[in-house]
Amino acid sequence: MSNIEHISRREFLQRTGKAGGGLVLALTLTSACQPGEEDIADTSSVAPNVYVNIRNDGIVEIYCHRSEMGQGIRTCLPQIIADEMDADWDRIELIQALGDEKYGDQNTDGSTSIRRHFDLLRTAGASAREMLIAAAAATWDVPAAECVAREHAVHHEASGSSAGFGELVAAAAEIEVPTDATFKSPNEYRYIGKSMDIIDGFAMTTGQAAYGIDTALPGMLYASIERCPAVGGAVKSLDDTAAKSVAGVSHVLRMPDATAPPVFNPLGGVAVLASNTWAAQKGREALDIEWDLGANAEYDSASYREHLTATARNAGRSVLNRGDVEAAFGDAATIHEAEYFAPHLSQAPMEPPAATARMADDGGCEVWACTQDPQSAQQTVAAILGVDKAQVKVNVTLLGGGFGRKSKPDFIAEAAWLAKETGRPVKVTWTREDDIRHGYLHSVSAQCLKAGLDADGNTTAWQHCTVFPSIGSTFDAAATGPSAGELGLGMTDNPYAIPNMRLEAGDAKAHLRIGWLRSVCNVYHAFANCSFVDELAYQAGSDPKDHLLRLLGSPRKVDPTAEGVEYDNYGQGLDTHPIDTARIAAVVEKVADMAGWGRVLPQGHGLGIAVHRSFLSTVGTVAEVSVNDDGKLVVHELWTAIDAGTVINPDRVKSQMEGAGIFGMSLALHGEITAKGGAVVEGNFDTYPVVRMNEAPAAINVHIMDVDAPPGGVGEPGVPPVAPAIVNAYFAATGNRIRELPLRNSGLA
Repeated sequence: MSNIEHISRREFLQRTGKAGGGLVLALTLTSACQPGEEDIADTSSVAPNVYVNIRNDGIVEIYCHRSEMGQGIRTCLPQIIADEMDADWDRIELIQALGDEKYGDQNTDGSTSIRRHFDLLRTAGASAREMLIAAAAATWDVPAAECVAREHAVHHEASGSSAGFGELVAAAAEIEVPTDATFKSPNEYRYIGKSMDIIDGFAMTTGQAAYGIDTALPGMLYASIERCPAVGGAVKSLDDTAAKSVAGVSHVLRMPDATAPPVFNPLGGVAVLASNTWAAQKGREALDIEWDLGANAEYDSASYREHLTATARNAGRSVLNRGDVEAAFGDAATIHEAEYFAPHLSQAPMEPPAATARMADDGGCEVWACTQDPQSAQQTVAAILGVDKAQVKVNVTLLGGGFGRKSKPDFIAEAAWLAKETGRPVKVTWTREDDIRHGYLHSVSAQCLKAGLDADGNTTAWQHCTVFPSIGSTFDAAATGPSAGELGLGMTDNPYAIPNMRLEAGDAKAHLRIGWLRSVCNVYHAFANCSFVDELAYQAGSDPKDHLLRLLGSPRKVDPTAEGVEYDNYGQGLDTHPIDTARIAAVVEKVADMAGWGRVLPQGHGLGIAVHRSFLSTVGTVAEVSVNDDGKLVVHELWTAIDAGTVINPDRVKSQMEGAGIFGMSLALHGEITAKGGAVVEGNFDTYPVVRMNEAPAAINVHIMDVDAPPGGVGEPGVPPVAPAIVNAYFAATGNRIRELPLRNSGLA
């Protein structure tokens, strides 16, 4: 399974122009794979849709319409198609799709690649298989029902006839694409549900893989951009004399001013272009700029925290009101309250944003970029250049991490604008400091929770107010409050069987660009919810695991919309992907069992548990921690169980959970972005650390629940329960509560 051949787009076009006949199956995401005029073509015609192309030499070309950023999607999507086709893995060639609306949604974001496209991709493979079977049956003049596809060929057992896929291309080209292809049964799967090495693994580990930052074109200029410290500010005066005297510098250009709202447009500033990146950066350092800091000049994250917390303490906008909370508080034997705070965060992928652009003779543009969303890049570039988006070609490179940052194409728009201004190909490379100080940050949040318990320790009332500046502020300057979609990320999808519940949201104005970060609002909502549940367990004198199961209540399906909540279940139906408390409870039981919950621990050690459903999957995490002689927190081990429904590649799921453990630990222990005078203070990994090897747990143990259900997400759901599991374990070990992140602010990291 290692003989995967990689070809460039140019080589592909050369081959298909000479290869003779072939069968192309074009599949649109918006029409559930219904055939159209472009459904059949020869190999010299490549339709820009999600499709399978079977060449007459037997090679099956599979186009990947999503972006590879380490999650293995360029392996998992072909696994689905190849399995339904019964194609041999060794005879598959993968081709990265360009950005084009004909693919439907190409945004590799929200853990959607499998869960939204599983049936579609199965249809792609199954349709190809049935067309090949029909072609063989017609050739042999036998019933199609007597033929079977197996191991890259179609067989007729009764006559002993057999034909490889390539041999059937000409005949299959005459067959109509089926509209109701039958899927395999799970017991027939060859690849789905099996661990397989990622297609790009060898190239990645040997340094041969090409990322956005690796792009090089003849005659290319290298750009480095100095941006205003405060979002929305602009150049007041510029002296570029010293910058222009730096060897290799060819241009100093003032960028278009930042827009309000920022959307995905460039942030303005001054670009220095040179014959190499070093010269561009040295020229940038020599710029003498006076800034007008604009409306956000006074932003200070410390005082803003006080404002958010004060807002959370007061009654906010009600988003769910169940029972009579005030009466329940009045009758409660015990009332417990807590406030939680989580700061701004940066995605900080290992590869900072990088993009290369080259203008075409017709005024269009071709770009190469580490983008999670090539269509958004296409639209943004078209707008800044004033051309039709059809004139913008977006080549998707591998991404050295993304975590949500690279779904925003501002850096791509910068490269395109500079290419137009200079008439030369231009590569824009962000530094680490650029990435942390000028990105789209994860929102800061303050939350207040209050619960009433009866004499038996049952939670009878629950009140939760959350306050944070909305991602919507990036697109609408008037947006000041959390959206329904953001509240559905760990707030209004509350699964607890509490008879009286009031959920509220408070308004907050954004002073930095707010964007998606892996797991989005689930990060701070899970931190507060899961930590508070643990606090209630100790208030009730209960074991935290047992108390969590008690709160989940009897098995049932939770429907927030039945209580008047605007909730979209991560874009999929509650019928196919229910909020199922039985499945959540099963995850709790499993992860507790994995960790040996209730066992005798070494002196000074504690176990903490947290469970959270996000992106249609449920993840439970148990952490074992202690505090060393230096007063620092030590995370000894993590255990994680995930219910993601049907799993395509278990090894990829395990890898994502392991990565989520480290990512979640980094946020919990170290992650914090602060601002003074409108400017972000942190700039590199010295001030915005990630977990290092000496801090990593001895093991991250992963179990994948065996559940016969439609696929859920995988890339994001592993992150939210990590921080609360750690702080809950810290309390178990020390008796001290931590209600704010990161832990280094409490001297623990």
